Amino acid sequence: MLANLIFTLAISFPIFLNCQSKFIKLDGSSTVFLVSEAVAEEFGKVQKDVKVTVGISGTGGGFQKFCAGEIDINNASRPIKKVEMEACNSKGVQYIELPVAYDAISIIVNKKNTWLEEITLENLKKIWQPQSQQTVKLWSDLNPAWPKEELKLFGAGVDSGTFDFFTEVVVGKSGSSRSDYNSSEDDNVIVQGVAREIYSLGYVGLAYYEQNKDKLKVVPLRLSEDELIMPNRQNVLNGTYKFLSRPLFIYVNVSALKKPHVKDFIDFYLKNAPKLADEVGYIRLSDELYSLARKRVENVVVGSVFEGEGYKGGKKLEDLYASLTPQNNP
Repeated sequence: MLANLIFTLAISFPIFLNCQSKFIKLDGSSTVFLVSEAVAEEFGKVQKDVKVTVGISGTGGGFQKFCAGEIDINNASRPIKKVEMEACNSKGVQYIELPVAYDAISIIVNKKNTWLEEITLENLKKIWQPQSQQTVKLWSDLNPAWPKEELKLFGAGVDSGTFDFFTEVVVGKSGSSRSDYNSSEDDNVIVQGVAREIYSLGYVGLAYYEQNKDKLKVVPLRLSEDELIMPNRQNVLNGTYKFLSRPLFIYVNVSALKKPHVKDFIDFYLKNAPKLADEVGYIRLSDELYSLARKRVENVVVGSVFEGEGYKGGKKLEDLYASLTPQNNP
C-alpha cells in the first residue's frame, strides 16, 4: 500500500507543480494599479488556475524589480528612463511597452476648503519648488486673504512616476521638489491625508479623486483668463487639460510573454482595458491605439517609443506607436 501511495504521489507531483507554476507578478505604479487590479480580478474569473499578484512600489521601484527579472510586468505612470533601459539591457531583459489608458493628475484639497477655487501652474510651482520650503509655509504666504494656517502638503514619493512627471511639468525639472511634505508611492495614503487635514493640498491620479470625491475637492487649473479647466475625460481627450494629462503604461518582459498564461493575460488586458479604465476612473485610449498595442505584442516590438526622454505631449500616441519596427533601445 505504501509503495502504491509513493507511486501515485510521484506521478501526481509534476502535475501539482505545473498547476502551481501559473503565476503572474505585476508591480510598480499605484496609479496604474487600479487598472491592473481590475484586469487581474476579471481575468481570475475566466482563468482560475492562474494567480495574478499586483504590488505597489512606485514606477521606479517597479522598474528595479522588472529589470532584475523579479516580476513579469511593470505598471508605469511614465515611460521608462534611459538608466532603467540600461539596467534592463545589462540583465538581458527585453520588454514591450504598452499604453493602456490616459490619466489627468488632479490637484485635491480637503472638502472643507472654501478659499481655493482654482489654481495656476505658477501657483503650483511656487508651492512645490525646492526653495519654497523656506518661504511658503502658510496658506497666507500664497495669498494674504487665505488662512494663516500651515499648508500641509501630500504628494507622490520619489519612486513614483507621478512624482517624476509632476515635478518636470510644474517645477521644470524632473525630481526637483521641496522635501518637507508627506510623501507616498501609494495614492491611497495621499487621499487619506488630504481628507483628514483641513489645510492640506495634494496631487493624485484622476481615478483616485473619482473614487473619493465624497471626501475630496478637486481644484481646476487656470491656464489663462478664458481657460479654467477641470480634470475629466472630455478635457483630456480634447486636449484642453494640457500639461497635467498623460498616458499610462504596462511593460511586459518578453521572456515572460512566451508563457501561454502570460500571453493570455496580456491579450485579456488589452481587450478589457477600455471598459475597465473607464470603470476605475481613468480614460480609455482610442480604438486605434489599443489595436496598435495588440500588434506590438503580436510582432514582439521591443523597446520604448520615447527613447528614455519621457512623455512631453504634443505628438499623437497613435503616430508614435504606428511603427512596428523594434526600437533596439539600450
